[in-house]
Order: sequence, then structure tokens, then C-alpha cells
Amino acid sequence: MRAMSRARVRPRRRPRAPAVAATLLTTATALGAVGAVPAAADSVGLPVVRSVLAEDDTCASVSGEKAKAEPWTLGSLGMSRAKPLSQGAGTTVAVVDTGVAEGAPALSGRVTALGAAGEDCVGHGTFAAGLIAAAPGDEGGPAGLAPQARILAVRGTDERGGSTAAQVADGIRQAADEGAQVIYVAVALDSGKSQLTDAVAYASGKDALVVAPVAPDALPRNTEPEPWYWPAAAPGVLAVMDYGPDGSRPADAPLVSGADLAAPGDAVVSIGPKGSGHFIGSGASFAAAHVAGAAALVRARYPELKAAEVSRRLTEAAYPAVPPRLDPYAALTAVPTDDKGTAPRPERAVVPPPPATEPRTRALVIAGVGGGLVLLVAAGAVVIPRGRARNWRPAGS
Repeated sequence: MRAMSRARVRPRRRPRAPAVAATLLTTATALGAVGAVPAAADSVGLPVVRSVLAEDDTCASVSGEKAKAEPWTLGSLGMSRAKPLSQGAGTTVAVVDTGVAEGAPALSGRVTALGAAGEDCVGHGTFAAGLIAAAPGDEGGPAGLAPQARILAVRGTDERGGSTAAQVADGIRQAADEGAQVIYVAVALDSGKSQLTDAVAYASGKDALVVAPVAPDALPRNTEPEPWYWPAAAPGVLAVMDYGPDGSRPADAPLVSGADLAAPGDAVVSIGPKGSGHFIGSGASFAAAHVAGAAALVRARYPELKAAEVSRRLTEAAYPAVPPRLDPYAALTAVPTDDKGTAPRPERAVVPPPPATEPRTRALVIAGVGGGLVLLVAAGAVVIPRGRARNWRPAGS
């Protein structure tokens, strides 16, 4: 988490439909890793989720296709290890997006909507909410990182996905007022610095962690990039970049810098606003949804942590890369580096007192006298017989 971050972005090149192929699922299913519209989605029959509807577009329809294998995203994030530790129970994640369909089966009973946010014509908000908190299906397939978390649906766009800084700022404030512990924002705007910075500060004051994409999912052709995008560049926001199944970013994705974390965001699969079928999508907004889900896991396991501490735990426990890559299991198990342990107190050495000198002196005297007597006796035993043999007499005799 930064005091200020820069996101330098280059516009995408025109997607080349036949040029992309990447592994989406843990089976051999091939998908396209692209930016806003996965070109190879047709290879598995999954419809593409949209972020904005064109004038002649209708609302998102029901998908008749399902992905039954586990998505590559869950394996990449090591969710099989993280799941026993936390599933987000007791936490609320606000989704500031196109809305979240209250009737989505994978989110049944866990969506609270503000105003008209319980309807999602576009489908982007429901897709993102599925990445965060969808319950796993009976037949396998995609699931959210925090399947026991609650979703607070907040409209941050108009009905067709268009958004302004005022709409997003209002959505952030509403989510904070409703007590959301994590606030996911789907959009990245090139204006609205003051409004969005103030909204983020308001949410931070209520101990809510704001998570947002560091840049748009895609840029129109021939569009000059802006140096910063909001609210990701605001102080206190956890800014997120995406990567794909092979660990790299698509060639047509915006080139960004200044992200706090990277997470799976390309060629990802999630739910739609109607029915039980699945959609496919790509972009930094979906990477941010994964980070929001991981934040819910941490807040559920460590409810005493403040929002800034949760952000720090996610970034410091991340896999070392540029930027660091999200690791939910490590975030749930890491020991913060600023927690100082108790220094060990060595036991005092016990030094025995020196031996008494008097007994030692007495023993030496006795030994010396005894040794002298022995020498005298030995000498006498040698000298006296020899003297007798030579008829020695004492002097004067």
C-alpha cells in the first residue's frame, strides 16, 4: 500500500482473434488469454462477460455452458491449502460495480443490495462477486475465494456500465457506511482524483480496505494513456494488476506499473447474473476481485486486524515478484515482521567455590614428610649394610 502510486499505461493493440491460446482449466481445455474480450472463449463455448454495453447491446443472457473442471486460478492461488483456514465467514465485501444479481444461485442468500444494485444487466458485477464469494457447484467448476462471505451490492455505474467519478465515490462512501470490511471497486478512471481520494479516505476512516484495478481492463484504439488512474492511485487503496495462466500478461494488455499486488485476471471463469452457467473474462478488474476475496479471508481469520494491517499482510506475504503475487495461504499463516519476540533470558551460570587451601596444604606437607622418610629408609637400607661390610665405625669410636 502506497502513499501515492503511478500507473503508466499503454493502449492495447487490436486483439487478434486467432493469436491467443492458453490453459484455462487444470484439464487440457484451451482458452485465449486476452484483454477485455477473450478471443478464444468460443473454443470452450463460454460467453464473454462485458463491462459496458454498447447502444445496440441487450442485457446479459443466460449462459448454457458450464466449466466443470477447477479453474486454473484456484490452483495458482493454492486455495486447497487456504480453504481449511478461512472461508470468509462473518465478513462483508462490497462490490461497487454494475450491480450483483440477488438471484444468482452461487450467491443465494448472501447478497444485500442497495437500491437497484440487486439487478445486473451488464453482468460484470455478478461475475466479479462470483470470483470473490461464489459457492462451489455440485459438479465442480469455478468458486469464489471466500465462499462464506456476504456480498453488499452497490451500484457504481449506470445500468449499462458507464461510470463517473461521482458515481464511484458515492458507491465507496455508501459501502463504508454499511459497514463493509472490504470494498471492491471495478473501474479505473482517468479523472476524479479529488472526489475519489476523499471517498477512499472516508472509507479508510471507517476501517474498510478499498481494492481496485491499477488500470482499465482495456483502452480504445489510438487512446493516449493517462499517467494515473483512480481510485487505485489514491493513498490507502490496494492497487492490483492481472496475469494469465502462463504467468505473464497478454501482449495486448495495458502496460502498467505501480501495482501493489498481481493476481489471476486473464482468462478467468465465473458466474453470470442469471442461471447456473458460466462466463469468461479478462482484465485487471478481475484480478482485483481475487484480491478482495483474499482480503475477506484474512479479515475473517484475524478480525482484530485493521484495514491497513490486512493490506500489509497481503502484500508482505505475497510471492516475491514485480509486483508481488497474491498468496492467500501465506497471508493467512505469515507472522508479521514487526511483532518482536521475547529475547531469551540465559540461565545464570553456577560457578562452584574454589576448594579450601588448608586441607590441600596439609596434604602436601604430609606427602612431603612421608616421602622424605621413605627416602631416608631406602638410603639407610643401602648404606648401613655396606658400612658394616667395610667395618665403618662412628667418628671418635
